[in-house]
Amino acid sequence: MTSESKPIIEYLPLGKINALHGAEIREAIDRVVDSGWYLLGDAVRTFESEYAQFIGTKHCVGVANGLDALTLILRACIEMGKLSLGDEVIVPANTYVATILSITENNLVPVLVEPSIETLQMDDQLIERSITPRTRAVMMVHLYGCCAYSERVGELCRKYGLLLFEDNAQAHGCTFGNRRTGSLGYAAAHSFYPGKNLGALGDAGAVTTDDQELASMVRTLGNYGSSKKYVFDVKGRNSRLDELQAAVLSVKLRHLDADNALRQRIADFYNRELAVPSPLGSGVYHVYPILRKRRDELQQYLLDNGVRTMIHYPIPPHKQHCYKEWNSMSLPVTERIHREELSLPCHQAMTIEEASRVVELVNGMND
Repeated sequence: MTSESKPIIEYLPLGKINALHGAEIREAIDRVVDSGWYLLGDAVRTFESEYAQFIGTKHCVGVANGLDALTLILRACIEMGKLSLGDEVIVPANTYVATILSITENNLVPVLVEPSIETLQMDDQLIERSITPRTRAVMMVHLYGCCAYSERVGELCRKYGLLLFEDNAQAHGCTFGNRRTGSLGYAAAHSFYPGKNLGALGDAGAVTTDDQELASMVRTLGNYGSSKKYVFDVKGRNSRLDELQAAVLSVKLRHLDADNALRQRIADFYNRELAVPSPLGSGVYHVYPILRKRRDELQQYLLDNGVRTMIHYPIPPHKQHCYKEWNSMSLPVTERIHREELSLPCHQAMTIEEASRVVELVNGMND
């Protein structure tokens, strides 16, 4: 069989992935449809309780999407007097733009810190030099499904009295020691975008925290600013997790650790067989990133041979037009990652035979 006649290896075949639990998902959807109750009902309450228990926090509040989760955490902290307009938040420079948007939307100031080329996570050796009298928080991002937390980060937050937030949008099920990411800081944001390890069938998100006051404020802000019907305590928005998505997420949560183990199996194969594997080394592999100088050529070569890939992400936040005031900044490590990163197929429905084909092609084209 020629390479042209081999089946396409999709980057992330969501239909195939969801089919792994298709009967349970359909049963859950039917149960919600038949109930006649589609917002703020039993399915949401059940998922919030299950997810809080899974993450290891006292509280979980469902919201509409991951960006809202990030934004509402920061807004809640402002309403509670823990943050003030103009405060600085340290954040990795190579994150997805949503992390930055949540900070600037709240009239806070992002302070971009370079990642380590060894881990692709924010370099904890560079954080302290970025702390100023206006610094009030650190926003970690568990990028690509790898834990970004370190004891050094925790020590710095305690030393300087900084709030520690987690962007856990890509790391459902990831751990640090015996704790899950999403439970390591003051509050964490989660995205359940369909392509995530724990993915809904549309947009969905959540906030986890041990702080009752924060959880209540996030819930109020996401319900138009109302904690009692038709009584509005603060200026909020409409950001609620709906019953259908919550029911689907409850089904998929039951399988998350097993699905992550299947992803890990593919990642472990890549780590053994690729001539130059991913810098990550561990995690739940929402993305399996490799760095290649001839990235665009390799991506086209793989596509020509039936393998679809992605780039996470082609343009870093400080070079985006929406942050044109930063366009002259030089962040060489971040820029190198965004110039060289290529994401290989890695998911729970993938076979070792497919992974072997990817490895053969990648190893066959050297930088």
